[in-house]
Amino acid sequence: MRTPLLSFLMLPVLVAAQANKPVEPVVKPLVAGEVLTFPSQVLGQERVLNVRLPDGYADSSLAYPVIYVLDGGTNEDFPHTAGLVQFLNMYGLVPQSIVVGIANNGRSRYHDFTGPTESDSDKVWIPTYGGSEAFIRFLAEEVQPLVQLKYRTNGRRTLIGQSLGGLLGTEVLFTRPELVDDYILVSPSLWWNNGELAAQADAWVKAHAALPKRIFMASARDDAMMQPQIDAVAKAFKGARSPLEFHYEHFPQESHMTILHRAECKAFEWLYPRH
Repeated sequence: MRTPLLSFLMLPVLVAAQANKPVEPVVKPLVAGEVLTFPSQVLGQERVLNVRLPDGYADSSLAYPVIYVLDGGTNEDFPHTAGLVQFLNMYGLVPQSIVVGIANNGRSRYHDFTGPTESDSDKVWIPTYGGSEAFIRFLAEEVQPLVQLKYRTNGRRTLIGQSLGGLLGTEVLFTRPELVDDYILVSPSLWWNNGELAAQADAWVKAHAALPKRIFMASARDDAMMQPQIDAVAKAFKGARSPLEFHYEHFPQESHMTILHRAECKAFEWLYPRH
């Protein structure tokens, strides 16, 4: 009689154990966008674009503006920038947009985002310098046409770049302004080549006063290396009036490493003010 009794007494324990057994979940990939990989004829190497489409894209026939993100790899600035845009989209603070991250190829940013330089210290710090002209051609001749071909775009383009990416964005503005409508330039490395780009600002603004562009520029508390050049650009744009619009904001509470996300948010607030 002991064995049947023991089994009877153990029954609640076995039932409870079965009830507490973890349910095996169904695991699926978290898909947050698309990855386009293609051979660049301009750069002579394979390059990657990371793309986040706005909610409802597949179910609509609408065309959307495009936000291009430099340093746009999945381990770089693409995920948090795409997330910020998605968050602002939820509350109607920014137009529904296609976000395109232009990923670096290893350490290619040091070559891609810098132009020629006469500075010996520049050459020591970045010996692979000098690829910005080709990279801008890559943006104009391959990236933008590919995005326009594959997705429904409405022609409005924003470019986001920080540090050397901000330097490249400034070069796009001064040399190929037709490629982008709105510029978000965060802690741009305008010290490059002894501040050569910043020195062009005054003449550029005078020559392009009627150009419909919007430029947001920002700096952090530890941006002393490029602050004189940023100040010079801000001074050159001080008298600009619509359709050429410029806004500069200093973030004393942020460092060069932490400024980007907050500056992006402030830039979108300026570009799309609440009414």
